[in-house]
Amino acid sequence: MDIFPETTRYALVMLAAGIGIPVLAALNAQLGTRLGSPAAAATCLFVVAFLSAATVLLLTNPQAITAATSAPKHLFLAGTLVAFYILTITWAAPKFGVGNAVFFVLLGQMISAAAIDHYGLLGARISPLSLTRASGIALMALGVLLTQRV
Repeated sequence: MDIFPETTRYALVMLAAGIGIPVLAALNAQLGTRLGSPAAAATCLFVVAFLSAATVLLLTNPQAITAATSAPKHLFLAGTLVAFYILTITWAAPKFGVGNAVFFVLLGQMISAAAIDHYGLLGARISPLSLTRASGIALMALGVLLTQRV
């Protein structure tokens, strides 16, 4: 018997991931400051991330990596986007504040996620942008504005 339905488990895991993003930003921003280089901090982060992901791969499904050679090349752009995020948050957070940086990242995520879901871009399941969802994004934008006025 499952205590949590599948969607609740997904929500809880993603909530934990969301909690980790500002922690990641704060830790890597401090590392970048101590090293004197956001790029050095990002490189350290990626080495640790690579070793962590490789360990999970080896423990769960090591043969899956062979399929990477036949995957469409545009799918690997995700790695560049992660590098862009890590480099920019590591650079901006010490100067702009972790909260400010993450609030704007979150706003960008909401806008792009709504567009991806609405149009089913990049193979995503279609979830039309409703008035309720658009209102939520607008409220989030207002929240970001309010955080900047304090």
